[in-house]
Order: sequence, then C-alpha cells, then structure tokens
Amino acid sequence: MNDKPDLALALVQTRLAWHDPAANRAHFQALLAQARGADLVILPEMFSTGFSMESAALAEPEDGPTTSWLREQARTLGATICGSLIIQAADGSYRNRLLWARPDGSLAHYDKRHLFRMAGEHKHYAAGTEQVLLELKGWRVRPLICYDLRFPVWSRDAGGTDLLLYTANWPAARRLHWNRLLPARAIENLCYVTAVNRIGEDGKGHAYAGDSQVLDFQGEPLLAAEAGDGVFRVTLNAGELAAYRERFPAHLDADDFALK
Repeated sequence: MNDKPDLALALVQTRLAWHDPAANRAHFQALLAQARGADLVILPEMFSTGFSMESAALAEPEDGPTTSWLREQARTLGATICGSLIIQAADGSYRNRLLWARPDGSLAHYDKRHLFRMAGEHKHYAAGTEQVLLELKGWRVRPLICYDLRFPVWSRDAGGTDLLLYTANWPAARRLHWNRLLPARAIENLCYVTAVNRIGEDGKGHAYAGDSQVLDFQGEPLLAAEAGDGVFRVTLNAGELAAYRERFPAHLDADDFALK
C-alpha cells in the first residue's frame, strides 16, 4: 500500500568554473531560482571545483563556505539540495563527499566508495565505506557518485530503495556506458534512477556531454537533459512505483549477500 506523496525533482546540469568555488556558487545560485517548488535539487559531482585531483589545495573543512552555502540555499528554497564537493574530514583525510542539505539546516553525507583510479582519484582521496539510505517525504533515497555506477553490487538495493541518485562528472568519451548502465540499475533494483552530470570542458581539457536523466523502474526515460544547460524538472509518482513492485515482485527472489 502506497502512502507516500509524489516527489518533485530539479536537476541542475551546467558548466563548471575550474578550481573556482566562489564563481561556481554564484553561478548555481542564479540558477536555483528555477528550482523553486522542488522537493529535491541535485547538483553535479564536485560542483564547486570540477573533478580535480588537487585535494590538498582545494579541500574545504566540514563547516566550510560551500557547506554553509548549501545549507542557506536549502533554507531559502525550502528544498533538500545535494551535490558533491572536496572535503577534508575530521580525521584529516580528503573525501569526495556528497552533502545532503535539508531546509531545517541539518546535514547528511555520503563519501564516494569507488575512486576513479584511471585519473588517480584513489591516490588523492580516501574511499567511503558505508552505503547511505536517506529519507525524504517518505521516499528512501540512496546517493551514489559517478564511478560507483559501474559497480552493481554497491548499487544493489538492500533496503527498499525508491530512488537511486547518481551525481557525476562523467566524460563524453564514455557516455555510451553512462547511458547503458543507468537503465540497468533502474531495472535490476525496481526503482527510479536520477543522474546529474555536467557539460562543457574542464581544466584538463576533458569534455562532458551532460546526459542528465531520470528513469522509471523499467528503465524508461522520464526526463532527458541531453546537452542542455539549466534546470530540468520532473515529478516521480509513488503510486506507479508501488503498483509495479506489486505486479512484478522480482525483489522477492533476489540473492542474499554481504558487503565487506
């Protein structure tokens, strides 16, 4: 029986200023007015800097300016806002950390588990160790970051996830993989999937094609931003998700497993 309201999403796909948090905060702030009325606003991976390996130079403390900015934007919009940035954790390690800022000022976070070794991310950041399941208006939302998408065991539903959320800086050179893996994650987990990528070119010359999207539980597209620049809106229907799971309860036959 479904008793959840529908969930309004706003995906922000845009260019990022290389290594310039103040410029990126100002750019996103100008866009966020278009997200008013959403329940959840999603920004790209490392939205304040671009995908950089200069963790020591760019990391902010846990209570740094971008964290404060996120909390203020969440209060102003009356919406939860999330996106990842470079954080120096309390233990001194550097993290690619997704922050989940609620309108009441409270925070949750997820640290990226799978670090992209082809760019040396594993040499500059510490990996997260915990899956995170967050609640929003009764919806169970699991945040993940970019390269995590390639690992179905880590993405596999273990707690009745309603929405898998990927925030990314996924290069255009591998957009075929992005566009094939996202529907697979939706189908195998019987849940909605939303994925937010960036566009433009970064300071290393890597191009990004965007392709931010929202998929239903059968992998069908509900929203496709393609190469657009701006805020993209969609509303997820809780009743349709519940009805599909009732009709096709493949999750009841899933294999048990333990993560190490």
